[in-house]
Amino acid sequence: MNTSHAYTYQQIARAIEHLAGHYQQQPTLAELAERASLSEFHFQRLFTEWAGVSPKKFSQFLTLEHAKAQLRRGVPLTEAAYDAGLSGTGRLHDLFVTIEGVTPGQFKQAGAGLVMHYGVFDSPFGAYLLGVIGGKIALLQFIDETNQPETLLQTAWPEANHQHNPAALETLAAQIFPVAGTLANRPNQPLPVLLRGSAFQLKVWEALLKIPEGRLVSYDQIAESIGQPSASRAVGTAIGSNPVGYLIPCHRVIKKTGLFGGYRWGTDRKQAMLGWEAARTVGEL
Repeated sequence: MNTSHAYTYQQIARAIEHLAGHYQQQPTLAELAERASLSEFHFQRLFTEWAGVSPKKFSQFLTLEHAKAQLRRGVPLTEAAYDAGLSGTGRLHDLFVTIEGVTPGQFKQAGAGLVMHYGVFDSPFGAYLLGVIGGKIALLQFIDETNQPETLLQTAWPEANHQHNPAALETLAAQIFPVAGTLANRPNQPLPVLLRGSAFQLKVWEALLKIPEGRLVSYDQIAESIGQPSASRAVGTAIGSNPVGYLIPCHRVIKKTGLFGGYRWGTDRKQAMLGWEAARTVGEL
């Protein structure tokens, strides 16, 4: 794991937290730099390298007005296009993911008899735990003080044989989060994901894959897309239990009011992801 990159995210996250909470007051560069414990010059450079846009431009993606505009645009989830191995239309930044659910027997056995190779890696959004079973991604969860690898492994796949083997997963990790934000390592084939969940959860998680990068939908829209418009609360619960963060983009779902809402791995991280993706798809330096 590249600890310097992890530290970069920690500094950026403190500034994003301040941006999100005070965007109406338009925080100055000096305020944000102070939050990140950096000089204005170094903060501006670090932030722009990370986000691809200036802090001022990034803050526009964290406003309530921007979120509401995204929801009004709408995403036809029931007709989402998949073209040339990429999800969405023209979203070359997006990964194409295929999901497979475990059998009912495997679900009940909680991974008994299965071997999970795992390791901790770096990303633009901090350190994360990657777990793979039979070449399929079964776990991608971000790590912080309250979410440590041992606990995450035991919670998600308690009966599996957990083997720490980061060297075997380095190529896969580079495909998920390419170095320096480039697309050079992106796979030509879909990234296979193995999920342990109920039939309803799998349906919700599959719907999330149809949200293009840089776009937002509401919990109600997800419920409608799976044919259960009155199940938005249950949809929210299923989204909150997503075991494969980022690849299954639960961070792209917000409240119908335009508020970002909570996130399993922290609201700061959700805001960082949404702003980062918006910058990559519509932002200009």
